[in-house]
Amino acid sequence: MISTDRTRPDDARDIIDVAHCLADAARAAILPHFRVTDVATENKFVPGALSEGRFDPVTVADRAAERAMRDILTRRRPDDGVLGEEFGNTDGASGLTWVLDPIDGTRGFIAGTPTWGVLIAAADPVGPVYGLIDQPYIAERFEGGLGRARMSGPMGLRTLKTRGDRALNAATVMTTFPAVGTPAEGAAFARIANQARIVRYGCDCYAYALLAMGQVDLVIEAGLNAYDICAPIAVIEAAGGIVTDWRGGPATAGGRIVAAAGQMQHDAALEILARVD
Repeated sequence: MISTDRTRPDDARDIIDVAHCLADAARAAILPHFRVTDVATENKFVPGALSEGRFDPVTVADRAAERAMRDILTRRRPDDGVLGEEFGNTDGASGLTWVLDPIDGTRGFIAGTPTWGVLIAAADPVGPVYGLIDQPYIAERFEGGLGRARMSGPMGLRTLKTRGDRALNAATVMTTFPAVGTPAEGAAFARIANQARIVRYGCDCYAYALLAMGQVDLVIEAGLNAYDICAPIAVIEAAGGIVTDWRGGPATAGGRIVAAAGQMQHDAALEILARVD
């Protein structure tokens, strides 16, 4: 689990409480817009960016959820910084930054699939100390860090634990887009996929939740931002997994990401991924 040594016990309790308040507020802001025909959407596509096709959407729900979370942080944690996908960076004085992705998987949200999620992380200069992955529609919430590794949902409360070591030919591998970034990055993923037992696509942040639950062995992606990965890092590491970049280094800034349920899967993936320039 992520060490609690970097956080005072009283502050840890407040971080956890605030994070859940943020997730509750995001749920309330998002759900009225889910599975609504023609939800208000804009295209943020920037030529040359790593995105699917020429469509990089943001919806009214994304912005409403981030505003709701920022309003709470202004009241409850005014000295903390905030880094959000929709409204950028706000510097703080406390050394703690809240890293927010109001809807990770906006394309899935628009399509009506329940695999998008709200990502919330509290990070210090070393990295995330606590994180939540929340799926509002099916009411599943995954939390990790500050002594916690658990999920709640329709089946009740349960401990999160990754499945541990497994050979690549017995592994389940996931990614969001079949293309996986550049042609070279996609080719590296394909080499791993060709050896895996099961390969699945399109779950966005829910793939990381599945890994923390013990359902998946590897999640491999490229072109991520900090707000895409800080919360999954906290949840997966608390559950006993590993999250690094493709060369085995820190992943908190985003970029090329590999999340693994055990050292064996991680080593097997890096043997292939680390060769990509």
